Amino acid sequence: MKTKIDWNYKHIAISRTDSIGDVMLTLPMCAWFKKQYPTCKISFICKNYTAPLVEKYSSIDQIIPVDEFMQMNKTEQLEFIRQFNFDAVIHVFPNKQLAKSIKKAKVPFRIGTSHRLYHLFTCNIRPNFTRKNSNLHESQLNFELLKFFGLKTVPILELLNEYTSNFKLKSTELPLEIKDKLKTKYIVLHPKSQGSALEWPIEKYRALSILLIEQGYQVAFTGTEKEGALFRERIPTEMGAIDTTGKLTIDQLCQLIYKADGLVACSTGPLHIAGFLNKKAIGLFSSRRPIHPGRWKPLGIHSIALVFDSLCKKCTQGQNCTCIENISVNAVAHYFID
Repeated sequence: MKTKIDWNYKHIAISRTDSIGDVMLTLPMCAWFKKQYPTCKISFICKNYTAPLVEKYSSIDQIIPVDEFMQMNKTEQLEFIRQFNFDAVIHVFPNKQLAKSIKKAKVPFRIGTSHRLYHLFTCNIRPNFTRKNSNLHESQLNFELLKFFGLKTVPILELLNEYTSNFKLKSTELPLEIKDKLKTKYIVLHPKSQGSALEWPIEKYRALSILLIEQGYQVAFTGTEKEGALFRERIPTEMGAIDTTGKLTIDQLCQLIYKADGLVACSTGPLHIAGFLNKKAIGLFSSRRPIHPGRWKPLGIHSIALVFDSLCKKCTQGQNCTCIENISVNAVAHYFID
């Protein structure tokens, strides 16, 4: 289905109610809309947790956190949606509860992948494409949902890298206990992923931190309090490494990354934040589909994706594989040491 509607002055909502990395890779869609239709209004529907990141993207006019929506009864949900007077809603991350309310609110154009059965009853525009076996990057796949709005071809990654410049920070103070210890030359290590990705062993993060410190860098470990409890004892604080786990807000984490010389992590949210901030974002990946770097590497002109073996037999056959653990410390350190 195609349209010749002029979307200027129209209200378009993009719904992505999952995790940080997924949200970050959805933001370029908003920049495309603003470039094509400068006077359209863009709202972004997201979790409360990711809202502080979304508000940093200059192409977005309004943020609609939905944690409270999910606790409302059906009548309250309907009224919640109606108040925004959407002209179109794009379900980038399918959410059945939202999709039902948006249809009941009689939003004229409701876009969602044809690969969700309930979209047959809740969406009137259903692009047919698959993510799992595609060769496109996740950020490019999101653009498959925009062909109804006049998109001719999916943008190349070089163009999407340009859209990262719309991510703008306001100055945020770090906690004094961290600020007072932090030197001007440091690298952020983010060892865990809250279970969302295959991870490099903590022993290698420790070895990397020691090597970087010996080369004149300071190292700051990041993560949630729960994650910190898993590896805190392995942080070489006696050599000057800093433990920030459980001590930073999202805004403070962004500030820490922005001032750093780079970040090392597996396929997780802070890696994508570093990419959008055009820092040296070193991502450690498996080469197995659909978690390979071709799908999930961070955007950004200084981002780098590492795998142990791009032709790994197990990964190529789609088998569970831990070859990411074989990426060497020196292979990672190489990007920071002359």
